[in-house]
Amino acid sequence: MAQPAKPRLTGPRKSGGKFAPLRNLTLLEELVIKLKARDPDVPGLGVFAGRSGDGKSRAAAWVAASDHMAYYVEANDYWTPRAMLNAIVDAMGLALAPHATNNERAAKIAEELETSRRPLIIDEADHLAKKDMIDKVRAFHDMAAPGAASIILIGEEGLPQKLQRYERFHRRIFDFVQAEPCDLDDARQLALMYCPAVEIADDLLEHLVGATYRSTGRVAMNLVQVAAFAAGEGLRRVTLDLYRGQRVFTGSPPAVRRFA
Repeated sequence: MAQPAKPRLTGPRKSGGKFAPLRNLTLLEELVIKLKARDPDVPGLGVFAGRSGDGKSRAAAWVAASDHMAYYVEANDYWTPRAMLNAIVDAMGLALAPHATNNERAAKIAEELETSRRPLIIDEADHLAKKDMIDKVRAFHDMAAPGAASIILIGEEGLPQKLQRYERFHRRIFDFVQAEPCDLDDARQLALMYCPAVEIADDLLEHLVGATYRSTGRVAMNLVQVAAFAAGEGLRRVTLDLYRGQRVFTGSPPAVRRFA
């Protein structure tokens, strides 16, 4: 069997090398550890769900690049069963003949999960539910030896409810973990990452957290703007008063303009 390849992060959103120790990173890591350490008689499917912008994909990228060395793939709306199999085979660095059947691909994936004991993370898993491909993921799990395969689906807030339709998958879920919205502690960690040369006061961070509806992604986007503002003004510390009047990106669309 081919040697396991280094974990690859697919897609431009996952290519950045910056990581902050946010709560959701810890929550996902704890789920991975529990799955890997479970009793062999316990199934190994996990679900990590939450709002868009809560940093789930960034947490998955960290887990894939960390000592856990998870295999990572991102589903999309164009995936077919064959496309899913090819994406996972590619992420695992497996060598298969071009004419290999879907069943041969699935068997090879299950074998790799069993022998490597590395978890498989499938991001944007709502696409799998939409296309009725959930049980095909369950097949990888069941084809491996008991207690060997660990697979985590990451998706939106409603993913756990969508999975109830798939009884054979649902009863194999070891744990559901809900991603948490950004809080002040997370915002402080993001400020260290995106504004390393500037001290960001807590009152400004609290304002950004509230204005963005506690979206990790939008807080990060605003902190990039705060860093640019500080550089332009020659500031080493930025408070809410100093930043007042600057545009804060909340995610809300602009009002419809009326012209006379």
